[in-house]
Amino acid sequence: MAKQDYYETLGVNRGASAEELKKAYRKLAMQYHPDKNPDDPAAEQKFKDINEAYGVLKDNEARATYDRFGHAAFENGGGPRGAQGFDFAGGFADIFDEMFGEFMGGAGRRRGGSRRGADLRYNMEVTLEEAFEGKSAQVRVPTSVTCDSCSGSGAEKGSTPVTCQMCQGRGRMRAQQGFFTVERTCPTCGGNGRVIENPCKSCSGSGRVHKEKTLQVTIPAGVEDGTRIRLSGEGEAGLQGGQSGDLYIFLATKPHRIFQRDGADIHCQVPISMVTAALGGTLEVPSIDGSRARITIQSGTQSGQRYRLKEKGMSVLRSSARGDMYVHAKVETPVNLTKKQKELLKEFEAGSEQRKHSPEAHGFFSRVKEFWEDLTD
Repeated sequence: MAKQDYYETLGVNRGASAEELKKAYRKLAMQYHPDKNPDDPAAEQKFKDINEAYGVLKDNEARATYDRFGHAAFENGGGPRGAQGFDFAGGFADIFDEMFGEFMGGAGRRRGGSRRGADLRYNMEVTLEEAFEGKSAQVRVPTSVTCDSCSGSGAEKGSTPVTCQMCQGRGRMRAQQGFFTVERTCPTCGGNGRVIENPCKSCSGSGRVHKEKTLQVTIPAGVEDGTRIRLSGEGEAGLQGGQSGDLYIFLATKPHRIFQRDGADIHCQVPISMVTAALGGTLEVPSIDGSRARITIQSGTQSGQRYRLKEKGMSVLRSSARGDMYVHAKVETPVNLTKKQKELLKEFEAGSEQRKHSPEAHGFFSRVKEFWEDLTD
């Protein structure tokens, strides 16, 4: 029985692009996968056929040969795939990598060669004033840096790493187990694809050494708790010349002795004397920028009443705007009164009308009286 044309197997035309081939293959592979069609020999055979077709057509050299000579190019040991035609075990593993490698961390790993260094985290505390103004600071980070002796290659000066003979530089070994191919890290090179026959004495072949690094960091104005600053390439050095990771600085704001922050706004509780609260007056309060602000206290001010100072709050990150400042009045009851002061207060109490001078107290106790009367009815 004549073999079906590879393009017909995948349902594409002969001029199909690599992306169109991949898209058609993925769709058919999912449809005819043995796990979705148990006990169906026809589906299993179809699955093998589409893998064979895609394995040839995805390879530019093999595709050109097939376009010229057809199936005959791969018969009797001819062509790039050898005597058995398509290498199903190796080919399907490659195809699986293409389909799912990016979801399994494959995109960040190189087959054979160097590996990217780890990202690092550094926690930094700043004062509220520093968060308002911004600052430049130095940080000392213990990390791994590129070895100067071997320039990160891991090999002693004058020598270079060689291709691993066990895995032929792939960094992985394949083994056929029934219908599927199992892949594991090469035990000889540890997945690097290269072997260092003469390791660097300074770094023992890793291409990096442990060292404390001093960095200059710019903290922008308006940062908040949890703000993250990324320093690209300042993380751990990669193995054997691999790309360095990144350094992430996480900021936390120290508690302030006067102000409390709420986003871009700040709040300040200010104690006010009973006399000032009753008669009114003026009050001078500090601002986060170091200036002083004057507010007018209204007569009859109660505890909790707040006064807004527009644009006297925190800086806004990456903006010229500022938040507001809220001053919360906290009426303070006088203590350590003299005999004369006590007599004056008693005189005031005796001559005042509860309803007029203490409306909230009058309203509250009126409701209490009604509550008790309801209970006795």
